[in-house]
Amino acid sequence: MAVRAVRGAVQLERDEAGHMEEQVGALLTAILERNGLHTDDLISLWFTATPDLHSDFPAAAARKLGIVDVPLICAQELDIEGAMPRVVRVLAHTESDRPRRRRRARLPRFRGRPAQGHRPV
Repeated sequence: MAVRAVRGAVQLERDEAGHMEEQVGALLTAILERNGLHTDDLISLWFTATPDLHSDFPAAAARKLGIVDVPLICAQELDIEGAMPRVVRVLAHTESDRPRRRRRARLPRFRGRPAQGHRPV
C-alpha cells in the first residue's frame, strides 16, 4: 500500500456555515467515491479557504461526515488580487494501491473564470 495524494476544490455560492458544510461534505464524498476510498484509507486532510470565507472551518464538514480519527488542518489561501472568491480546497493524503496516474479528483465547478494571468491551482 502506498501513500497517495488527491486534491479537489469547490467554489461556494455564499459564506454560510450550513452551505459550506453541505458543499465541502459533497466534495469529500466525491473524492472518496471517485477514487474507491473509504474513510479508513485517509491519513490526513489539509484544507485551505480563500480569505473571504469566515463562517466556519472547512474541516468541520469532515467531522460531521464521521471522519473523526483523521488529523485535519485548515489554512488560509494567499490573498491574491483577481483570485476566485469563496473557494475551499482540500489535499487528501491516503493509503491506496491505485497507481498514481489513476487518481481522480473531483473537477472543481467554479462559477467564474480567474482574472487574466491567474490560474486556479
